[in-house]
Amino acid sequence: MPRHSDATESAPGPRVGARSDAVDEADAVPPSGVAAAAALEQVAAAAPGAAPARRRQWGAERRSEPLSIVHPTPSSRKIALGRIGIVVTVLAWVTYIVTTILRQFANNPNAGFRFQVEATSYLIVVTFLTFSALMYLLARQGALYRFRDHRRVPRGELDRHFAHHEEGITVLVPSYAEEPAVVRATLWSAALQEFPNIRVVLLLDDPPHPTDPVIRERLDATRALSFEIESALLEPSTRASAALAAFESVLAERDGDAPPSSDDLPPLIAAYESAAVWLEDMADAEAVDDHVDEFFVDLVLMGLARELRLTMYALDAALVQEQCPEPDRIRELYVRLVRIFNTRLETFERKAYASLSHEANKAMNLNAYISLMGQRWRKEQVATGTVLRPLADGEGAEDDDVLDVPDSTYLLTLDADSLLLRDYCLRLVYLLESPGNERIAVTQTPYSSFRGAPTRIERVAGATTDIQHILHQGMSYYGATFWVGANAVIRKRAVEDIVEVENVGGFEIKTYIQDRTVIEDTESSVDLGTHGWTLMNYPERLSYSATPPDFGSLVVQRRRWANGGLLILPKLWNQLRRRRHLREQVLAREVLLRVNYMASIAWASFGLLFLLAYPYDSRLLSPVVFLAAAPYFIAMGSDLRDCGHRFSDIFRIYGFNLVLLPVNLAGVLKSIQQAFTGEKIPFVRTPKVKDRTAAPGLYVVIPYLIVAFSLLTLARDVLEQNWGNAVFAGLNAVLAAGAIRAYIGIKNSLVDMWLGVLNWLYVAPRVKDVEESKVVPKTAAEADWASILYHGDRRLNRDLRSDNDRRRRAGAR
Repeated sequence: MPRHSDATESAPGPRVGARSDAVDEADAVPPSGVAAAAALEQVAAAAPGAAPARRRQWGAERRSEPLSIVHPTPSSRKIALGRIGIVVTVLAWVTYIVTTILRQFANNPNAGFRFQVEATSYLIVVTFLTFSALMYLLARQGALYRFRDHRRVPRGELDRHFAHHEEGITVLVPSYAEEPAVVRATLWSAALQEFPNIRVVLLLDDPPHPTDPVIRERLDATRALSFEIESALLEPSTRASAALAAFESVLAERDGDAPPSSDDLPPLIAAYESAAVWLEDMADAEAVDDHVDEFFVDLVLMGLARELRLTMYALDAALVQEQCPEPDRIRELYVRLVRIFNTRLETFERKAYASLSHEANKAMNLNAYISLMGQRWRKEQVATGTVLRPLADGEGAEDDDVLDVPDSTYLLTLDADSLLLRDYCLRLVYLLESPGNERIAVTQTPYSSFRGAPTRIERVAGATTDIQHILHQGMSYYGATFWVGANAVIRKRAVEDIVEVENVGGFEIKTYIQDRTVIEDTESSVDLGTHGWTLMNYPERLSYSATPPDFGSLVVQRRRWANGGLLILPKLWNQLRRRRHLREQVLAREVLLRVNYMASIAWASFGLLFLLAYPYDSRLLSPVVFLAAAPYFIAMGSDLRDCGHRFSDIFRIYGFNLVLLPVNLAGVLKSIQQAFTGEKIPFVRTPKVKDRTAAPGLYVVIPYLIVAFSLLTLARDVLEQNWGNAVFAGLNAVLAAGAIRAYIGIKNSLVDMWLGVLNWLYVAPRVKDVEESKVVPKTAAEADWASILYHGDRRLNRDLRSDNDRRRRAGAR
């Protein structure tokens, strides 16, 4: 999900309060660690502050403290109520079929064809909507089980596991036309990950030679980020490495049987103090212009600093008590500092090489780099630009003409507008390397929303993001995990299993992550399952991403999300058939959750459209339908409240979905169009601009039509005393009107509709077709001999044919 931030480096901002992260860490420790939690509270209280004032909409989010990293343990009562909700939903649906549909057919055998069609279509709509509500309750129940059973791995176990770890991880950050400040924060959150062997690669996908000076300046600033961050890390990295070397030197001179010495603690405490001060100084120098900047300073920088100071507190306590950890443990603590700051960063631009795919989407940007990993490449100049050719073992070449791309065991894909918390890599790789998890290909923490959203639409869209986090956690409980593309740790061996290779223009193009649809992560999840791999969501909040702050940018994002699910369903059927052929157990709940995830947006959109537009017979409406939906809305309200939102947001989200109805339908129709044409849908990035993004006029007009039609339906149903339908129409009118005012804005909607009219009236000048190719004869001194030699007969013959055709036409005249 795109992050909206236009932070500048103009002036230092105040350090924001740090107490929110103290709550996260307190939740992360067991009850026996009360003293450590209290110590962390003291550390947090030492850095008070407040975010600078900013212009905010009425109804925006007031809370800026993020949620706990570890989910609270659900009570037995909450879990039992969840089970009851599932049972009530199923029983209510069955009751409705028996007491309403079947009874109407039995009591009115001569009701006519129209009534039978109405009853059947209404039953289909209600069944699909009830099914989606049931899947929500089922996934939510799975999440409750996971939150109840999850036990956080202690810090000491992580240090021990990675003490002599040599496996590497490559962080891939695809970026296209992003603001440098946005990319900078993402790269810093990746660079400060504690991991033994980590490389962060910014995959720039902008045109390498822009002519617009503003775009060129932005591109140059983005290119400089890797060097800037790596240079900044040099100071703390050098100090940490020197401290580790000094300790190892002392340890080598000591007798192997000598007991631990408290003299080892002061240098270690000093090293941690130095690292914490460096992070705090960086936080002091950061500008805090919005809630995302506040999160970056408070959770990414200060969160790590507070964790280091907590370690210092424990070491100080050991020193006071005249005790000391074992030398191996002290070494682990030194190694931890080295790994935090010893990160390599680089920038790669695939469009600088003619031999790589230039398909305009994020998937092929990732694929291009992954295909180069583990090999040395020679740069060769040809007529079309620079191409990469593999270097054989032992083959020499000039250093400037060689591209060396190291391999790694793991990949971490990270959107350029997302942020990771400090131990994301450590905990997720630990999960992958735990016994029994050898076939997990992808693990992730579904992202949460940044708190303190300054606009109403960002707040409500963020609430839906937090709900999706819970549902994705629950889907893992039933083995129905889907890869959510904003962040993920991937076994490279797994994506090598699903690679597809084709030859394009004489060059080998490898596709690891499918780009057939714009939801490439979903399709790749199915591909991995077909090859015997599984996916797993890590049950903590360790990644964050912002939602679009205005309706125009939200339209782009949600239309993309609604496109592609239907196209992937046939792949899912093939996967299930293959797994059954291999005698693998496939549970019905996994299949149902997967189908709902990929197709529910289609049937929910069309179902809601039917309910809004068609005047169904009042005899089909029953209170039992509302009873079937009640557990869904009550559970969602409870989940919203647990995520720090309001129970009443269920009504705001309903209105939110009403105004997004045309957007979702457009995405679904695009999928159907792609199914018939076979053409790829262009990947459209979500705009991230300081000012508002204008929405297409049609998507603004339709919400007004929904309000008008609902009011018309209300008036008609009142006259006909069809009170059930009247209440439904009135509710839709009120909530849709409120959503238009809150999320689009009356003034903004008028502007967007006017721009839509102007765009419709404007006709681009028609370019006359040229009857014949303009082949300008060239002398030997002017001819592009390199292109002729490189491309050969293909282009040369075309020119000769054009010349011969011209001569024949001249002869005919």
